[in-house]
Amino acid sequence: MSDFVAGIFLRGKYLEDNLVSFGGRYGDLAFSAPDPHKYADRLALGGPSKLADLYDLSFEDILDYLEELGTRLDVNRNEYLDHARCVSYQASPVTPPIVDSTYESIPYLFERQRLREFIEKPMGSIDYVEGWVEHTLADGGAFCVRAFGSRTLHIPAGNNPVPAALSVIWSALTRSDAIIKSPSNEPLLALAIARTMGDMAPDHPITRHLAVAYWKGGDTEVEKRIYRPHNIEKILAWGGFSSLKHVTKYIQPGLELISFDPKRSAAIIGPEAFENDEAMRDAAVRAAADMGAVNQVGCVSGRLFYAVCGCDDAGIEKLNRFGEYVYKALLDLPPHVSTKPKKMDKELKDCLEALRLDDDWYRVIGGQDEEGAIVVSQISDQVEFADLLNDRVGNFIPVDTVGDIFRFFDAYTQTVGIYPDSLMEKVRDTLPLYGVQRITSLGYMCTGGTFASPHDAIEPVRRMCKWIVNNKCTIDTVPPLWEGGRIGA
Repeated sequence: MSDFVAGIFLRGKYLEDNLVSFGGRYGDLAFSAPDPHKYADRLALGGPSKLADLYDLSFEDILDYLEELGTRLDVNRNEYLDHARCVSYQASPVTPPIVDSTYESIPYLFERQRLREFIEKPMGSIDYVEGWVEHTLADGGAFCVRAFGSRTLHIPAGNNPVPAALSVIWSALTRSDAIIKSPSNEPLLALAIARTMGDMAPDHPITRHLAVAYWKGGDTEVEKRIYRPHNIEKILAWGGFSSLKHVTKYIQPGLELISFDPKRSAAIIGPEAFENDEAMRDAAVRAAADMGAVNQVGCVSGRLFYAVCGCDDAGIEKLNRFGEYVYKALLDLPPHVSTKPKKMDKELKDCLEALRLDDDWYRVIGGQDEEGAIVVSQISDQVEFADLLNDRVGNFIPVDTVGDIFRFFDAYTQTVGIYPDSLMEKVRDTLPLYGVQRITSLGYMCTGGTFASPHDAIEPVRRMCKWIVNNKCTIDTVPPLWEGGRIGA
């Protein structure tokens, strides 16, 4: 028997019919949703000319709509969001205090100045989404550019409400049409935002350009009817390997994938952290925040911490003491930031227990009660199960120099936290060569960022748009072919 119904939102209308049952991602949640096979052909907008009504809106009109929507997304006053939050308590990998905190953050994304920055910062000017921007070349030639919206499909991750909210925001700001495929571990959030839009302005162009539905990823009968250039032009996919695997087989000319791939994040702790006890405690609190925030479920969470403390006995002793400080700071984090995880991954727990049997190579601090643990390497290498690190478990690795750390980074490395800040300028031109995509202060890996900046080394809002060129050519500035002009010049 299903626990709840996740309906379908079709461009202003909410439906709960033709229901079929689905199982949750972790087997402990079941829900019903409209049979996606019956609605697959209705999800797509249809012809691209149907985007035209969005161009009757000014950018300020769009901001007015989104700002008003934000005022209605207070989880403590919005019944749809409150219901979604209650389901998330069961389905989310994180605990209720963290769920509460993330849901309460949603309205901040809809603040007017923040909305402006989502366009102004990556594009340089709002003018590109408002009309044609003219550029004059050195030889007197000119061309105009305008950013047009596209027909998009969004596949947000379910470990955080931000991607679902951004799917709505980015689509509106770029005058794009959006289909949102809800994740199985957060099946009601995007739907709650959509239903709020439907109540607020059911006939508004932005509302009519949103569809939200659930189908099981990899359902070929559904996806082959939606994932076609005739229906959509861009797919924005968040999440793990399996999510992307279902999508990539449909990519072809006319259908672009904008992927937020699975990533890992790490930190570099400079020798300054080990100069005295005060610095060591300061760095430890910061490291605990980066490791513990949102219970380490995000790509941005710190998992591997490389410490320039030296690999001799004295350096290892300092790092072991530092690990104790981090463990204590982890347990002291406020509950809206971090809590004891719901349940530690069994394979990870087995790996930790195996390490305890021989502390010559690794020292394990904590973890007996599945509350989280610090693994301090006694050699200059990370644990073999580094890919499993989760549930507030971090590995601290000693090195002799900063240069010894770069070999650990690759294209899967998203964020690197740095301590102290003075070390940043010394490494920020080198880290990107190894694949690092964001560099920040230690303690701010999970905060301090903005979606107005690039994300995962791409600019998703720019990528969502189709950048159209209008060349203006005159005989005076561009010699014509019939009078000796050169092709391509």
